[in-house]
Amino acid sequence: MITLESAAKMLLSKDKILILTHRSPDGDTIGSGYALAMALRKLGKNVKVDCTDPFPEKYSYFTDKLEKLEFDEEFVVSVDIADTKLLGEKLSDYADKIDLCIDHHGSNTKYAKEYYVEASAAAAAQVIAKLIRLMNVEFDKDIANAIYTGITTDTGCFRYTNVTAETHRIAADMIDCGAESGMINRLMFETKSRSRLEIERRVMDSIQFYLDGRCAIAYATIDMMKESGAVDNDMEGVSSLPRQIEGVMAGITLREKNNGKFKVSVRTTDELDASAICANFGGGGHKAAAGCMITGTLNEAIEQIIEVVRQALEGK
Repeated sequence: MITLESAAKMLLSKDKILILTHRSPDGDTIGSGYALAMALRKLGKNVKVDCTDPFPEKYSYFTDKLEKLEFDEEFVVSVDIADTKLLGEKLSDYADKIDLCIDHHGSNTKYAKEYYVEASAAAAAQVIAKLIRLMNVEFDKDIANAIYTGITTDTGCFRYTNVTAETHRIAADMIDCGAESGMINRLMFETKSRSRLEIERRVMDSIQFYLDGRCAIAYATIDMMKESGAVDNDMEGVSSLPRQIEGVMAGITLREKNNGKFKVSVRTTDELDASAICANFGGGGHKAAAGCMITGTLNEAIEQIIEVVRQALEGK
């Protein structure tokens, strides 16, 4: 692993840079990608951001600020991507072509030629903010909005246990630089589309309790998504719902995919390690939030994840 200073020097020496974000993009990968791109643009570099899936319209207050450029990339950077499996189909050809990875997942598979992983950071955007400072780029309102968005979305509006004093300091610095914190938090946490409300209602209705109420499992099937009119972007944040229930130590949400698999999101309290639970299925993430894929029917997937959670509870 290289130092963040070395990553900054590397970026300063490059041009025609492509920044990759993960599939089903969330606020952290989008905010990180765009903040870095805008900073590099201020240095006169050709930079573009790409993703397998479209960026949700709700992030347009900063994504629209970056003019689209077309060029053949000479240097590829990934942000907030722990594993190349998260690139998605469209970007899968870049799996072995990534020159630099900037991430905050302890489960990072070290796939890039060079990488910097800060597992103690609450968000990738927190790392990107420090990287931009090392490149001596002045923060403007748009960069600050992107960084603040990444931090607040990945911390549940600063509610998670991985939030540190440094997280708050960087967020405060972004507000000083013009980040519209009130607007961003209202848009991210208090504004829902009708389709998001419909799928959230169905997911809440699906919740079942296991292991003496210490594990809550919810799910969203393909039919539920169709009935509600929801798309992938509407699912952002839904995975945190089961863990919010009093007494639940492991909150799990299963999302049915078209290939006979279920995307599993695990959220845990301090007593359990979500990343360790997901590692049993080839996944990973953070101690309190992680994900994986399980093949099988809904009942089979539930049975498999319950057994692993049972073992985790017995061993705590």
